[in-house]
Amino acid sequence: MPPKPSPPTSHRENIAQHPHRNPDYGGNPLAHIHSNNSDGTQSLRLPAFAGGLQPGLYKPPPFKFGNPVPLGLSGFALTTFLLSMINLNTRNLGGQSSMVMAPAYAYGGFVQLLAGMWEIVLGNVFGGTALSTYGGFWISLGIILTPGGFRIEHAYGIPDFYTAFAFYIFAWMIITIIFWLCTLRSTLFFTTLFGSVAASLMCSTAKLEKEKNLAQLLTVTFPSAYLDAASNDGVPDPTLTRLSGGFGIAAAFIAWYNMIAGIADPSNSFFMIPVVHFPWSDKGREQRKAKRDRNDSDASDRV
Repeated sequence: MPPKPSPPTSHRENIAQHPHRNPDYGGNPLAHIHSNNSDGTQSLRLPAFAGGLQPGLYKPPPFKFGNPVPLGLSGFALTTFLLSMINLNTRNLGGQSSMVMAPAYAYGGFVQLLAGMWEIVLGNVFGGTALSTYGGFWISLGIILTPGGFRIEHAYGIPDFYTAFAFYIFAWMIITIIFWLCTLRSTLFFTTLFGSVAASLMCSTAKLEKEKNLAQLLTVTFPSAYLDAASNDGVPDPTLTRLSGGFGIAAAFIAWYNMIAGIADPSNSFFMIPVVHFPWSDKGREQRKAKRDRNDSDASDRV
């Protein structure tokens, strides 16, 4: 009597039998079912993923609720987009930032802060720190710029206020560079989101004149350039303000792109967003190794 054939191995069982393998998900890795060890821990390490603000290999936690990163990215993107449109002087609304204060407090601030706290609970230190930090940024910016609210600008006077404001933005630039350094082994759109600060600094420096003061130089270095750059006479420079708005629009759309990567899966989308891993990342090295193995296998088959 011939032996009974063994049942076919499911995808989930195959992953459990080979936990060292890192399959190519081609988009949102959080959309797939992951195998658990006997103790309930995850055996699979996933590659860097901007939709989850994961800069390197990570083990997905056993979710008791959804991935909060797309919510935080959406709050960041929408608020940045609104203020950047004003910085671009769209329909002559330049300098009228009152409409941005509501989403700065509610969506870009409070909601993004909540998303960051949820990420901390899920064990994602980078994502939780980044979302909470920029949530705090928007709330603090709302406090500073609320018309007639806290009267911070009147306490300084116009010229000194722009100088103090420049150092405020400079501090956020330092934090952003730290985040950017932690994404260099991740994905293209992940790094570009935080790396826009470097591009902003280079482009702004090239356009500055020697006569512009330190406040103007520091103000335009933040990636989405939330402030008007002040010149020597304390009047915002319109060219640099529009340049700031342009970088802000770019940062907003990159954040939205990463948000889509975090929420799109085969159940709700006809396509998956490519995340474009760097060749030097863990995922990139794995893909090159798999390609070499396939080429070697094809060569041996021809022989």
